Amino acid sequence: YDSSDVYSSGIEATFVKEAANQGFEVVAEEAFTADSKTDFSTQLQKAQSEGADLVFLPIYYTEASIILNQANGMGYEPTFFGCDGMDGILDVENFDTSLAEGLMLLTPFVADADDEKTQAFVSKYKELYGDTPNQFGADAYDAIYAIKAAIEEAGVTPDMSASDIGTALTEAMTKISVDGLTGDGMTWEATGEVSKAPKAMVIKDGAYTAM
Repeated sequence: YDSSDVYSSGIEATFVKEAANQGFEVVAEEAFTADSKTDFSTQLQKAQSEGADLVFLPIYYTEASIILNQANGMGYEPTFFGCDGMDGILDVENFDTSLAEGLMLLTPFVADADDEKTQAFVSKYKELYGDTPNQFGADAYDAIYAIKAAIEEAGVTPDMSASDIGTALTEAMTKISVDGLTGDGMTWEATGEVSKAPKAMVIKDGAYTAM
């Protein structure tokens, strides 16, 4: 995990805590920082020597692609498991996507989900951009409608000052509930933390597949 990144280190800490609750043994906790994210041989060797058969990667897809490539070079073949930051690994330039086969990840959006809302979004996105959207595209789409819902809840009008609009929206965000692409009944805390259930997917035959 990236110890210099709040997102990565926060998920890692939560994972370790829940692993203990579930009776799973964490044999190694290996970190890197933003200025040391090109060589993961030391971390991989530690995981391999400790016999880790599953490696959790709460990181973004660029670093993950490097880790999978270096693990392959070592002949180390554990199951890799990531989170939403991993969504996009199949699009990394010059990455051998076969190395991601079997990679599991939790994400709020799965493009091949069969619900009508997701399929309509994916179809329109492909029509406009010629590509399949990942969770970051879905997040952006939901964010616009969340802001719209907050504006309506707050009763924002054009004559309000920017400061008053900001204050009103901050308060309104804690009152709204949004059904979006990345979750139904999404709500927000005063800190901005969103509450929504993740979805699981696995990379199978070179594509993201819902689990």
